[in-house]
Amino acid sequence: MFFIVITNFDALWKNTGTRYQKARKDALEILERVLEKMNGYRVVKSSVSVKGDYLNINNHRVNLVSRRNIFLLGIGKAAGSMAKAMEEIIEFDDGIVITTEEVTLNRVRVLTGTHPLPSEENVRATDEALGLLERAGKKDLIIFLISGGGSSLLCKPRIPLQSMIEVTEELMLKGCTIEELNTVRKHLSLVKGGQLAQRTEAHIISLIMSDIIGNPVDCIASGPTSPDSTTFADALRILKQYRIQNRDALQVIKKGINGEIAETPSHLDNVDNIIIADIGMACSHAQHLAEMKGYHARVIGTGIQGEAREIGKALAEYAMFFPRSPSIIIAGGETTVTVKGEGRGGRNQELVLAAVTHLSHEPLVFISCGTDGIDGNSPAAGAVADGESLEKAYRAGMKPEEYLERNDSYSFFHALGDDIITGYTGTNVMDIQIMVKL
Repeated sequence: MFFIVITNFDALWKNTGTRYQKARKDALEILERVLEKMNGYRVVKSSVSVKGDYLNINNHRVNLVSRRNIFLLGIGKAAGSMAKAMEEIIEFDDGIVITTEEVTLNRVRVLTGTHPLPSEENVRATDEALGLLERAGKKDLIIFLISGGGSSLLCKPRIPLQSMIEVTEELMLKGCTIEELNTVRKHLSLVKGGQLAQRTEAHIISLIMSDIIGNPVDCIASGPTSPDSTTFADALRILKQYRIQNRDALQVIKKGINGEIAETPSHLDNVDNIIIADIGMACSHAQHLAEMKGYHARVIGTGIQGEAREIGKALAEYAMFFPRSPSIIIAGGETTVTVKGEGRGGRNQELVLAAVTHLSHEPLVFISCGTDGIDGNSPAAGAVADGESLEKAYRAGMKPEEYLERNDSYSFFHALGDDIITGYTGTNVMDIQIMVKL
């Protein structure tokens, strides 16, 4: 259905000396095939089918005979591609997806919104989705498609939207974890943390593409259909830890602690949450592809987290001392960036930038890429570097440490011609690192 293309593929693998060209090309081909495999359309097609009266989702079976209406709801960056596949599998009575890209569907309506910060557009789209949800009765079935980006796109805050934007942006800039951010989001929302599922008696089956380490369904897209184990007290602790002083947010959180606002639900009877894709699947496929190319391949972790620049250095050093060659070393997860400068970039480009000095003259190629095709506030998805990158930078009058200091990784790699451009990928299962040892 979708064929994912790294739009500057040829320029990237050729943009180095002959020593590194084949390794670059192999790594980029693996990345491209992984993005294709993890596209929401392909994931749904491989996970969901209808046989007779039953809807089959991996090992789950749902009898469709007793269902009066079947509705589709979807949120997240991959919602459009997922919904495209679902429409080919089952006929829906109505449906709405809220996503970041225009997608042409048949019966299901597509509403677009903003990410990573919410907007009035998101609030209006959420209200429309809730209107459909609240039409559903006890004998109806709702298929709910959830992917990364859903926390921003599904937006009905308890506080003024501008305050919600300010709290979200400040937490992200201060380098909080996604679990911390979504704990706060859930307790400032009327739909997150299982509260959406509370609004209907219909049976909900959520098909989830995980963009969080460990696949915590209560945290992915802030868990709109999942019971929630976090509390208002947890949210207050996080606001204090990061010194968030927003008056509206603090007022709501304190009302929750005082029992004036109900906690998010700790139990839901009408929902089945099913993970259908995650970073582990992406890394396993990358390993398979590397072995097919004749490399010794190893996945060293699918829970990589921490400050991007520190992880970049650590991964480069690990690859340098890896005992076998030719080898491809694969990792996945999601790092964070504590933003202090005013440059352009994202966690993947910053991770590779931090590795550049360690790669100098080494027989290594290093890629880090966001599977959603978006890295921070830049148009790139990630970056590639190798043993010649530092020398190229010096010849261009650039010092990696200065760009790191400004959080300006995109400017660095764009100037070198080593920024990876994919555009919309139709997936989001965090980030993947691919390191080739020649």
